Amino acid sequence: MNATGSIGRQGLFALVVAGSLIMAGGTVAAKEDRVPTNQAEITLTFAPLVKKAAPAVVNIFTKKTVEAKSRSLFRDPFFERFFGPGFGKQRNQKRTQNSLGSGVIINADGTIVTNYHVVNGADEITVALHDRREFDASVVLEDERTDLAVLKINTEGDPLPFLEFNDSDTLEVGDLVIAIGNPFGVGQTVTSGIVSALDRNAGVGNDIRSFIQTDAAINPGNSGGALLTMDGRLAGVNSAIFSKGGGSLGIGFAIPANLVRSVLANGLANGEVIRPWLGASGQRVTRDAAESLGLDRPGGVLVNSIYPGGAAAKGGLKVGDVVTSVDGKEVLAPEALLYRVSTGEIGKTTALGIYRNGQHIEVNVPLQKAPEDPPRDLVTLGGPQPLAGAEVGNLSPALALEIGFPALAKGIVVTGVEKDSLAERYGIRRGDIMLAVNGKKAANTRDLQRLLVAAKGRWTIQMARNGRVLTFQVSR
Repeated sequence: MNATGSIGRQGLFALVVAGSLIMAGGTVAAKEDRVPTNQAEITLTFAPLVKKAAPAVVNIFTKKTVEAKSRSLFRDPFFERFFGPGFGKQRNQKRTQNSLGSGVIINADGTIVTNYHVVNGADEITVALHDRREFDASVVLEDERTDLAVLKINTEGDPLPFLEFNDSDTLEVGDLVIAIGNPFGVGQTVTSGIVSALDRNAGVGNDIRSFIQTDAAINPGNSGGALLTMDGRLAGVNSAIFSKGGGSLGIGFAIPANLVRSVLANGLANGEVIRPWLGASGQRVTRDAAESLGLDRPGGVLVNSIYPGGAAAKGGLKVGDVVTSVDGKEVLAPEALLYRVSTGEIGKTTALGIYRNGQHIEVNVPLQKAPEDPPRDLVTLGGPQPLAGAEVGNLSPALALEIGFPALAKGIVVTGVEKDSLAERYGIRRGDIMLAVNGKKAANTRDLQRLLVAAKGRWTIQMARNGRVLTFQVSR
């Protein structure tokens, strides 16, 4: 550990493994990709690396008060006749829900990064250090889109060991990694494995889906823990597993360190995470599409829509272009394009490799935040009508990104539904798009309110859900 308390490149043990040569008492030598060649190399230990890194990984315990509905055996009109209205009515009971996870200290001042889902909705958060000290923690930043949260503990000036970030873009499939966390609440545990895949679209808990996949054992409670490279740096934050029974099956996912670093730099500076926005959407290039476009193999993102005045339009991107790289890094799918752009910095430019009309060219796109056009105008609907209790807003690129919608989506979106409201009773869900009332299209939230009031007791509501158009009728 150096003078600042970081887990750096000094003082590690001699080890030759899949791409890293670490000299005892010295620095990390140049990368040499090879496998162990003799028994002595195979029997070398990870212990010195773990001893230095483990103190920077913490256990997180949370408490949350939740309401549970209880049913009475006497909920019957017969008993109401004798004991009065409401006897045996379903009642809400409060109970405390405990959960656990892990976290990584990323600054000596007690700044900790973990998963959003570990601390979401928690009333109390306790952080237990490796030396068994415990601290109350406060949330300073939450970002549901990346499933990341930042906590802070007050150590009264006592500096803490912390992990430095690895450049996760330099990871290669086959690199050795170590996962440290608190699985099943048994205490801090270390597992080892390799990077199984990169830019993996796991479809879990993170809409910027470009995970590091590893076979290092990750179990419930490991969420928010550290995935380390062999130089003791943070390669990623463990986030999820693929499992049918809740245990590790050798398929774990970690949020890349570069995305974590981008969220921290952006969010801590602004108080909220504001990501660069491309202003274009596209689809994966299939084999058939590659053949028709003249590409020698599938890969890249075929641009099918561009937002007028957005970053892509300003940079000269056109519908029909195939984006093949971002700043020299290959792009194989829309998720990889979103990840590469999201880790950039607003106000700067990014270089997109483009395949257009049989030629490979490069365009420079300015990175900017998504516009709030039209204004979201969030409204919670009320009154005696079937959407009462639903919060709706006008979709703009900014709102779409916040709620995990396609960036170019349009319309009036349901952003929330109150419990026990008429909207909930009629099955309205977050993410529904309101289209029309009694055959009249709603242009914005205020227009929707007007149409609902004008219906006068008979409503035929048309909405879209997951690409399907649904219609239901209500009368009173």
